Amino acid sequence: MSTTRGVLYIHSTPSALCPHIEWAVGGVFGMPVRLDWIAQPAERSAYRTEYSWAGPVGTAAKLTSALRGWQRIRFEATEERTTASEAERYSYTPELGVFHANTGLHGDIMISEDRIKKAMVTAALGGRDLVEALDELLGAPWDAELEPFRYAGDGTPVRWLHEVV
Repeated sequence: MSTTRGVLYIHSTPSALCPHIEWAVGGVFGMPVRLDWIAQPAERSAYRTEYSWAGPVGTAAKLTSALRGWQRIRFEATEERTTASEAERYSYTPELGVFHANTGLHGDIMISEDRIKKAMVTAALGGRDLVEALDELLGAPWDAELEPFRYAGDGTPVRWLHEVV
């Protein structure tokens, strides 16, 4: 089984959910997890945290499954690529649900040819506008909702766990 690394970003959650999130994350890793919570200035009475992890490929998906559907939580889970897997990013907001994308070496979202072709055909047949469809494939609605919460984390302590090659 391949091992990878990633980061879980809880962008905002009410304080009442903090211990429940720790319990759910600990359940994914099979051990108790203690997260360092700090105030989230973008939302009154909300908190944020980041958790760097190492584990088997698929851990970001498991974290997302454990946390998705919770109201009043916004999060992202990333997973680095391995020789056997692509890098991934999951984003979640209560309003939009889960967004998933494979990411390239520099964090760019990689969209498969078939998904682009489907968007083109749908637009050509009078369905959804192509620009709108491509924006959704790129996760633009999730980025727009999460960006204020990401910026609110600027200036927080950063822990460098390894050197990027």
